[in-house]
Amino acid sequence: MKKLIFVTGGVCSSLGKGITASSIGCLLEARGLTVRMLKVDPYLNVDAGTMSPYQHGEVYVTDDGAETDLDLGNYARFTNAPISRANSVTTGQVYRDVINKEREGRFLGRTVQVVPHITDEIKARITAIGKEADVDITIIEVGGTVGDIESIPFLEAARQLIHEYGHANAVSVHVTLIPAVTGGELKTKPSQHSVKELQEVGIQPDVLVCRSDEPLDEALRRKLAAFTNIDFDGIISAYNVDSIYEVPLVYQEQGLDSFILKRMNVESRHADLKLWQSLVRRIKEPKSRVRIAVVGKYMELHDAYKSVWEALHHGGFAHQAAVDIVPVDSDKLESAQVDFAAVFKDVAGILVPGGFGHRGTRGMVDTARWARETGLPYFGICLGMQIMAIDWARHILGWADADSTEFCQDTPHPVVSLLQDQINIKNFGGTMRLGRNDTVFVAGSKAALAYGGNLVSERHRHRYEFTNTYRDDFRKSGITIAGLTPDEELVECLEWPNHPWGVGVQFHPEFKSAPVAPHPLFAAFVKACLDQAKARQTPGSC
Repeated sequence: MKKLIFVTGGVCSSLGKGITASSIGCLLEARGLTVRMLKVDPYLNVDAGTMSPYQHGEVYVTDDGAETDLDLGNYARFTNAPISRANSVTTGQVYRDVINKEREGRFLGRTVQVVPHITDEIKARITAIGKEADVDITIIEVGGTVGDIESIPFLEAARQLIHEYGHANAVSVHVTLIPAVTGGELKTKPSQHSVKELQEVGIQPDVLVCRSDEPLDEALRRKLAAFTNIDFDGIISAYNVDSIYEVPLVYQEQGLDSFILKRMNVESRHADLKLWQSLVRRIKEPKSRVRIAVVGKYMELHDAYKSVWEALHHGGFAHQAAVDIVPVDSDKLESAQVDFAAVFKDVAGILVPGGFGHRGTRGMVDTARWARETGLPYFGICLGMQIMAIDWARHILGWADADSTEFCQDTPHPVVSLLQDQINIKNFGGTMRLGRNDTVFVAGSKAALAYGGNLVSERHRHRYEFTNTYRDDFRKSGITIAGLTPDEELVECLEWPNHPWGVGVQFHPEFKSAPVAPHPLFAAFVKACLDQAKARQTPGSC
């Protein structure tokens, strides 16, 4: 029978349920098992597409165009499990589909209720993920915190599935916090209460993953086992480590994967973690370091650019280098008194990521100009490529009023404008150019050299695009239009001429980067930054 692992969280949010679920998936794959990952989110939004990055972090985009929670990015980085629209379930999706069925008369006059109709819809979505013949285990992360009113239908659905599948086929993993009070004393009471909350909805956790600053000693783990009815071997110390990519090894050292598989009567080979162990060694023992600035508008929240952050680190892993990211708020670069040489004195490259709205874009344009004129490696992603176009139009073509129609509807030189198929769209959710699309690069371009080929498929998320009527003007002025869609309708890549590494792409390569398989564009960009840093250290260089 198919196996299920439910991952829940208690005490507070942001404890790392997604990293725990991803790490379990990583460990099970290392034992030769096939896993599927699922995130269920209790919010009423249909998806994460219309949420502010300040509230929800980044929106992770799948190949089939779903706008999802950032935890799906963790699943993709830690496991080989395919990620698509079906791997993200929200309360909004569930209620929408149940109400649509009711309107169609598919409940034959019955009163539609949370139990069984909503819970049945949740259960159907959970079990659908693992129906393929080769899938062994489905790992379901339940968003929110146990005790939240929004999570009740999902926990009830989990309870029912655990009962239906039986104790040998469904496991509950609960992630909690072990806080330290004055003097550093660790307290277990919040975790005890959290387990009680879960027990009250009918779920007895089999594993308790305890977040703390330092490893838990045996006495504390035995105390938790006694008060929560969990086996001692199921009490896992999730202490802080330098890199999230160490977490699977920390769990494996404590036997988490062995405990879960024994609990579910699953036979497997011994864990083959050589690739992951080699990765962690490279992370801990870098041969060099490089500082790279990320100039964006959502710098207050680290998770707003989660995949960009991780992809930069992956690019460093490719060269056994540590990347120190320097966040720069583009709003603060808009003053006439800003000294760009001082701001970027110690960085060897600049990345401008995606974003929406006018705020902070003038600072980004000035940043792009500074990088172009000083020869500092520059990587523009989505909005970052559009910023390159605006800078080029204003400062090379001499159109001081050039802009994007997203920022200025009446600009005489709209070098970036709304996609044709977006003009009459009224609804904002799920209506952008989303998901997987092909790009054809010019042979010999920096992007083509990085990929090792001219045709690639990458994920998009945007409404605005380089305006085709300006292609000839840009080409004649010297900039390279290095990538187009196969039908040559849309510009996908710009490159600065006579520049060490000035590349902008309309797509989001960060979504396809993994620690053991760094994205080629990020690897190439970090290599250019390393070369820049090395040149600065060479006697007699600028």
